[in-house]
Amino acid sequence: MASLSVVATVSAAAALVGGCGSGAKKAAIASTSSSSTTTARTAPAPTTTSRPKHVALCPLTGAPSPAGKVPQRAAIAVKVENLPAARPQWGLNRADIVFEEPVEGGITRFIAVYQCQGAPRIEPVRSARFVDIKILKPLGKVLFAYSGAIQPVVEAVDSPTSLLEDVGAMTQGQAYWRDPTRLEPHNLVTSTERLYQVAAAKGYPETVPRPIFSYGHPPAGGKPVTAAHVDYPLDITTWTWTPGLHRWLRSYACPPGEQQVCTPEDNGPAMLGNGAQISAVNVVILHVVEYSTPYLEDAAGAHETDCTLTGSGPAWVFRNGEEFVGRWVRPKLADPATFVEADGTRITLAPGNTWEELVPNGEEVRVTG
Repeated sequence: MASLSVVATVSAAAALVGGCGSGAKKAAIASTSSSSTTTARTAPAPTTTSRPKHVALCPLTGAPSPAGKVPQRAAIAVKVENLPAARPQWGLNRADIVFEEPVEGGITRFIAVYQCQGAPRIEPVRSARFVDIKILKPLGKVLFAYSGAIQPVVEAVDSPTSLLEDVGAMTQGQAYWRDPTRLEPHNLVTSTERLYQVAAAKGYPETVPRPIFSYGHPPAGGKPVTAAHVDYPLDITTWTWTPGLHRWLRSYACPPGEQQVCTPEDNGPAMLGNGAQISAVNVVILHVVEYSTPYLEDAAGAHETDCTLTGSGPAWVFRNGEEFVGRWVRPKLADPATFVEADGTRITLAPGNTWEELVPNGEEVRVTG
């Protein structure tokens, strides 16, 4: 029987590293003498210098850019729905980073962040929340794509102090279209190409984001695990290590006592519209404080929630089939979170895409050994 242990998650902060070397040959000169007065001397061997090959690393993944160079453009952050009616989603495996955030009613939403590569179809796009601004602040100027929000959130997104450049459906409707095979509101679609086009038309600066995670060899002492489970109220989300792919694969299971209302989208692999399963090189889970705001989110009377994302809290990093237990530390919102073990050792990520899960305190996180 697989062993289970409670875990909390880790979010991370980042910097890129590279190394190279060079060498040169020196020619040997030999002299020979005969019994006569003539001397033969060899010519110097040609000198060769090997130049290091530059590898362009994506700022948000630490991995080589698929295009061979880093695009000189801002990141795009797209709000994506995660209700069963929104599945399968499109475009999530093309994102450099996906943040999963808790919102009202025990549901979660995604922020899919694209920079080094694009996505021709991102679906379904949904509304913004206060917590989005906090999550994205370390990235600097970001193009923010969303579909509506309560008025206080819209005002916060468009505030002069906000770093989010609004390319939402309310102001840039030409960048969005409806999927006729799905019901509203779970069918709004966009693409990175269209979003970059409308951003260019508005004159938004092409600000390359700074890294927010640190990449490198893992610290010693990682614990091999086969899966990590997050017990969200509406479904149990599991990330299973798959050695052949060297990735974590996402799946869902209905919580105990909820099977009678479960749909096929609540159980089994988390699939995308193109037939691929959602996957990640790194999974970071952070326990955070979630609290209710005074603002009504919907006609049913639900209040929008928010999260405290400064200070510190329990965190786990899952990479290379291992878990690293520690804490996230974020002194202020402008800083990315760093992840450290109990003795202060920095926990780094493996180069590649990352899912960061913000899990409210009290919602259990477990691992299978």
